[in-house]
Amino acid sequence: MAKHIQFSTIGGPDVLQYLDFTPVDPAPHEVQVENKAIGINYIDTYIRSGLYPPPQLPSGLGTEAAGVVIKVGSAVNTINVGDRVVYAQSALGAYSDIHNVAAEKIAILPEQISFEQAAASFLKGLTVQYLLRQTHSIKAGEVFLFHAAAGGVGLIACQWAKALGAKLIGTVGSDEKAELAKAHGAWATINYRTENIAERVAELTHGEKVGVVYDSVGKSTWLDSLNSLKPRGLMVSFGNASGPVTGVDLAILNQKGALYVTRPSLNAYVTNQQELAAASHELFSLIASGAIKVDVAKNQQFALQDARRAHERVESRQTTGSSLLIP
Repeated sequence: MAKHIQFSTIGGPDVLQYLDFTPVDPAPHEVQVENKAIGINYIDTYIRSGLYPPPQLPSGLGTEAAGVVIKVGSAVNTINVGDRVVYAQSALGAYSDIHNVAAEKIAILPEQISFEQAAASFLKGLTVQYLLRQTHSIKAGEVFLFHAAAGGVGLIACQWAKALGAKLIGTVGSDEKAELAKAHGAWATINYRTENIAERVAELTHGEKVGVVYDSVGKSTWLDSLNSLKPRGLMVSFGNASGPVTGVDLAILNQKGALYVTRPSLNAYVTNQQELAAASHELFSLIASGAIKVDVAKNQQFALQDARRAHERVESRQTTGSSLLIP
């Protein structure tokens, strides 16, 4: 027997249940991973709440964890029992002691990176990789706006931007979070509770504004993001923390300077093992070199059975950086 988190109805954190289950052997193209650390991501709350409904109920939760391979499917020949691995695009169910994962979704974890570092950074780091390196290739010296800069994705983006020699302007919700973002490499910060985002961006860029905005907040920052862009700028909407953007009149893009908008996702940029290997190699190299530091505060590491409390903390914005579940 093993333990996992399951929910039978969509709703708040209280729908999460800590239950026994009997693991099944991996399918031919799968491996079975004994999880050592499990990543908590904001998208997990979307699935639990029904914003992104799970394929069926009852359902497991989570797609990211790091651990050790304990069984391999009959058709797997690139991964062995005992390998240290990390994954971020599994089928739902990573909130578990043991999880079966498609071998093509697995990356071998270098020895110098801990399970906790890997689970705290893999999905978020791959997200930053496709955002800053593929959706729009950030150049040295480029100034751009990144919302929620003190969150798990944001703190990695701050460090990655610094490594690229770029100037990240990060929005944050408190002075404490502003200091955290700056400590991780943000060039400037904007406290959205006390400052007008678009006006501050214009001030920081001497009226020029920015060529690209990365927005994971959604509904509440949509217009602020568009108003921060220079003509023909790119709005990258990759999340809905404040609710989804709906009812958009495309004419507004013309009115604000023939702007571009894209709604990307990791699954659109990492579609096979080769793309996963390339993106993870770049991420692991930056972590191993120290350019990106991944630390998870002890008060943001929760026992697997405390998944409800972890979700409450994440949704209340009481956390900074990454949070983990530890089986």
